[in-house]
Amino acid sequence: MQGTLNIILLTAAAGACIPIGGLIASQTRIQQKWLDEEFRHSVIALGAGILLGAVAIVLVPDALEHLNHSPWAIALMLSGGLIFYWLEKYLDIHRRSAPQFTGMLLDYVPESLALGGIAASGADTTMLLAVLIGLQNLPEGFNAYKELTDTGRSSNKVLLLMLALVPLGPLVGLAGYAALGDQHEILGSIMLVASGGILYLIFQDIAPQIPIRKHRGPPLGAVIGFSIAMLGLVLNQY
Repeated sequence: MQGTLNIILLTAAAGACIPIGGLIASQTRIQQKWLDEEFRHSVIALGAGILLGAVAIVLVPDALEHLNHSPWAIALMLSGGLIFYWLEKYLDIHRRSAPQFTGMLLDYVPESLALGGIAASGADTTMLLAVLIGLQNLPEGFNAYKELTDTGRSSNKVLLLMLALVPLGPLVGLAGYAALGDQHEILGSIMLVASGGILYLIFQDIAPQIPIRKHRGPPLGAVIGFSIAMLGLVLNQY
């Protein structure tokens, strides 16, 4: 019972960061257009850095442990990239492409599933992964709000959509907790497929939005985001 409650609380807290990020974006008004643009690009870079950090520091290392460093791990990682290549192609053809929102769902759902499985397996990275999910959901919620409202959707509808995503984390997390605790190969496979998809989205859609002509500051957000993920790993050792 205690484990189930922990999963619900951890995934709900991480998911709540999505509408919180969107709410911050809805209240952020910077008068100077160039400053508003640079701030937005910096937030995009921050989210990309945390995503990259989550892949490099938590998802891939844990997945390799679950799979006993099998060579099949490479194929699983590549398959994740290919799956989201075709998904993006499909969405683009049907004019539904929203890379920031897609990226947010891509890591939130499988990471919540992995979080439940990791918690059930008794690994000591459970809290670290929960914190990283929450940290990356904040800038992703911010960026996804801007992306969706730029397409003409109303602010209230976007925030309600983000709020509706919060219960998804506990539901998926509980499924992972119940089904994946002793299924190490399946858990590792899900984490690697998600990692491949995340890496594809970072370099296909998110990273190209970071640079601004004559402004070199925003890419530093990626370094800061990755450093935040590293800090979580360091603190997890104590």
